[in-house]
Amino acid sequence: RCRASGEATLIGARAALVKGGHGSGPTSDDLFLDADGPRWFRADRVDTPHTHGTGCTLSSAVACELVRGHSLFDAVHRAKSYLTGALTSGERRQVGRGHGPVDHAWALRTDRDTDTDDGEHA
Repeated sequence: RCRASGEATLIGARAALVKGGHGSGPTSDDLFLDADGPRWFRADRVDTPHTHGTGCTLSSAVACELVRGHSLFDAVHRAKSYLTGALTSGERRQVGRGHGPVDHAWALRTDRDTDTDDGEHA
């Protein structure tokens, strides 16, 4: 991952984020590299087959946090927290067959609704 992020900066990127979600082990650590050097975002791996869309979700969440005025590093940190919540909530849901998507709406329901046994929302 260090080599990949370093190569990205060599071709002109001012920063790089290399995801660790497809690795193995108990953690899913992502490497962030910018002018301040390499920094790790460490997180416990969420054991779920519902991982469809994690890369798109993460990049969209980073973009949203940048628009909200956060620095790139803080935007990635906030986006990683959002993605972890979406993965955690998504592991309790089945949409279709096979590998399902992450739960993009988890934060909207967190304080207001509770899940019922059939996956519907109260």
